[in-house]
Amino acid sequence: MTSFPELGAPSPIPWTNATTAWRALLALAVVFVMLATTGWTAVRGHKGNTDPRAASVSAWLHGSIGGRALPAPTSEPGVIARFFGSLSPAERDRLAERYPLVVGNLGGVPVELRYRANHDALEAARRTERRRTHDSGLTPAGRSEASRRMHRFESLLSDGRQILAFDPSGSGRVAEVIGDLDRAQRVSVVVPGVDTNVLTFEKTQRAYSAPVGMARSLYAAERSASPATKTAVIAWADYTSPVGVGMDAATGKLAAEGALRLRALVRALPGTSQVSLFCHSYGSVVCGVAARDLPGRVTDVAVAGSPGMRAEHASDLHTSARIWAMRDPGDWIQGVPHLEVGGLGHGADPVSSGFGARVLSAAGADGHAGYFQPGTTSLANFAGIGVGTPASVRCAGDGSGCRDDLDRAPDAPLV
Repeated sequence: MTSFPELGAPSPIPWTNATTAWRALLALAVVFVMLATTGWTAVRGHKGNTDPRAASVSAWLHGSIGGRALPAPTSEPGVIARFFGSLSPAERDRLAERYPLVVGNLGGVPVELRYRANHDALEAARRTERRRTHDSGLTPAGRSEASRRMHRFESLLSDGRQILAFDPSGSGRVAEVIGDLDRAQRVSVVVPGVDTNVLTFEKTQRAYSAPVGMARSLYAAERSASPATKTAVIAWADYTSPVGVGMDAATGKLAAEGALRLRALVRALPGTSQVSLFCHSYGSVVCGVAARDLPGRVTDVAVAGSPGMRAEHASDLHTSARIWAMRDPGDWIQGVPHLEVGGLGHGADPVSSGFGARVLSAAGADGHAGYFQPGTTSLANFAGIGVGTPASVRCAGDGSGCRDDLDRAPDAPLV
C-alpha cells in the first residue's frame, strides 16, 4: 500500500529496493518538469495588500444583531440555518449588507440571500479594481491585471447570475449556480483542476475548458437528457488550485485543503437533492481525497483526465458513491506516471482495469480540455449520471461493463 499523508494512512513504499523507488521518483519529477515547460501557462496570483474577506470575518466575530452575538463562521450549516431562520427579513438583509463576504460564503444561509450578498461583494471588488487601474504606484502589468479583474467582476454581476461563493483575496475564488438550487432534485458539481481562479473562471475562447462553460454545457445536456428532472449545476472554483503543473500539482496538499471545502459545500446544499460530482484533472484529486467523508446524498463521483485519486483502488475511497472514470485517447495526462512516491504523484490510474471504477467512453472529447464540449459522448455520459439515469451511459470500448449491477450498492466492487 502506498503512502498518502493527506489521508493519514502512511505505509511503506511497495518496492523491493531503493534503486527502483528512486527511478520512479525521478520519472515523476522529469514528467512534471517537462509538462511545466511545454505550454501550460501558469497564472500568477493577485498580489493585493489586503485580505477583504479576513477583515469581514474579523468584523463579523465582533458583531451582533438585535443584541445577539453572531455565530462563528465555522459553525455547521444547521446551526447557521437555525440562526438565520430566527431573524426577521430586515435583520437578515442587514447582516448581508454589513458583512457580504461572510454571508455570501456561509453554508446554511438561504441561497437567495447569499446571491444578494455576493452581488454586493462583487460591486465593492469592482470599485477596488477600478481604482487600481489608475494607481500610479502599480506597474503597467499590475494595472492591466486590475483591469482584467474589474471586467471579470462586471461579468459576474450580469443579470441573472447566481454567485454562491465569492472571495476576491489572492487569485480569487468563486462558485456559480446554473438552475434553481432550492428546487433541484439532482445537483451536479463541476470540480475543475489547475490554474483555476477568478480570472480563468470563464473564457471567451475555449469556453468549455473553463468552469462556467463546463457547468453551462452540462446543465444544457441534463435538461436535454431529462426535461422533467429539476436539475442545478454548480461551477465550483471555490478552492485554491495549483498554479501550473509544478510541485503543487504533483502533491496532495492543495487537494486536501480543497476537499475540506468541497465537503462543506455538499453538507450545506439545501433540500434533499441527490448530488453528483464531476471532477476534471487535478479536481479528481480533490474529489478522491474528499470521497471518504462525503455525505450519503452524493450518489456518483465521475472523473475525467485524472492524474489519480490518491488511492490504489476505488474501494480505498471508502464512499457509497459509484466511481466513474473516463479519458480521451489523446489526453496528455496518460503520460503522467500513475503512482505515488514520497508524496509525489496521485496513485493508480482510475481508468485502469485494476482500479475498479466504471470506465466510460470519452468519444469526441479530443484531448485534455474537451470533456464538456457539446455533442461529445463524454458530455452525454456526464448528463446521464447527473440526471440519475446511469444505465443510459456508454461504456468505454465495445462492452457494457460500466453498467453492470447498477441496482446493487454503489460502492460494491466491480469484478
